[in-house]
Amino acid sequence: MFDRVAGRYDLLNSLMSAGLHHRWRERAADIAAPTAGDSVLDVCCGTGDLTFELAGRVAPGGHVVGCDFSEPMLDLAREKAEARAADSVRFEWADALNLPYDADRFDVATVGFGVRNFADRDRGLRELNRVLRPGGKLVVLEFTKPTRPPFSTFYRLWFDRLAPVLGRLSDDPEAYAYLTESLNTFPGPRGLAEKMDAAGLSQIRYTVLAGGIVTIHSGIAG
Repeated sequence: MFDRVAGRYDLLNSLMSAGLHHRWRERAADIAAPTAGDSVLDVCCGTGDLTFELAGRVAPGGHVVGCDFSEPMLDLAREKAEARAADSVRFEWADALNLPYDADRFDVATVGFGVRNFADRDRGLRELNRVLRPGGKLVVLEFTKPTRPPFSTFYRLWFDRLAPVLGRLSDDPEAYAYLTESLNTFPGPRGLAEKMDAAGLSQIRYTVLAGGIVTIHSGIAG
């Protein structure tokens, strides 16, 4: 499914976030706070927007690896990197549940709108903890389900009513149906924090944005 929607992924992000997804990624990078010379991993990087945001913060001497399991997404990310002459960025294929990286390799790891798509979230979070050096930081940016109006009302209207209509009008209704289903089954902020704790992370905090539509979790690797 992600291979099929790759060409429309950036547009879909803008539609689903009312154009705010770039600002949310900037905030996630602020919380991740990589510094010059750091080694950073961006898992489920998609077309690379968060990867590039992080890359601007590790110069000089640092580098960012963006990985994803969708080659069409990675192709688009590489095109962006070439256009930007982003020498500190590398994009490569990887399975988030079995990351092909040594333990304790990275100073910072991020996942932007990707943990929701893990087939096994507990295993994926353990993998992220494994590849971080002790004291390294994990940051997870993700949609959540608001519980208070007016944002809860907007959420229900947009994701439960309008998104399926857009799906029926598009050539890939499965993608819109999956989005709504994945949002409805994803744990709330406290639930994700508990999963991060169970994966071995500590000092877990989360910030709620956009009235509860988006959260940014952070934790420190043990």
